[in-house]
Amino acid sequence: MDLLTDYYSVIKALHIIFVIYWMAGLLMIPRFYVYHHQSALNSDEDALWMDRESRLFKIILNPAMIISLVFGLLLVGITHVEGQGWFQLKFLLVIGLMIFHMMMAAQRKKFAAQNRPRSEKYFRMMNEVPSILILGIVLLAVVKPF
Repeated sequence: MDLLTDYYSVIKALHIIFVIYWMAGLLMIPRFYVYHHQSALNSDEDALWMDRESRLFKIILNPAMIISLVFGLLLVGITHVEGQGWFQLKFLLVIGLMIFHMMMAAQRKKFAAQNRPRSEKYFRMMNEVPSILILGIVLLAVVKPF
């Protein structure tokens, strides 16, 4: 990890950039589901939403999550913060983001199967989850309160 220490600033910048991409996607996908829910089953609009959702996961969400996690783990290896309380809580919140990501991916598969068990209101509420989680993550990473 000593070699990586020389690149700490670059790794940190790339981590932040890819977290921004990941968050952009996580904030978009529930809103996409709200609009998708409003389209008629098996309509042209329904097919367009399925394509948009699929592209969002394949082009932005999945790569950004993976790259964010890789750079984040490199930062942990460089800084050795894994034993600190603020980091452990931050890591739990990141796991929460990953679970949210997987929940939204599962919903995409349900939409693709013409199954809509959740309401528009559910997706409107889900739109707030990543905002709340990232608020805690950023505050913990910057303030390091404990």
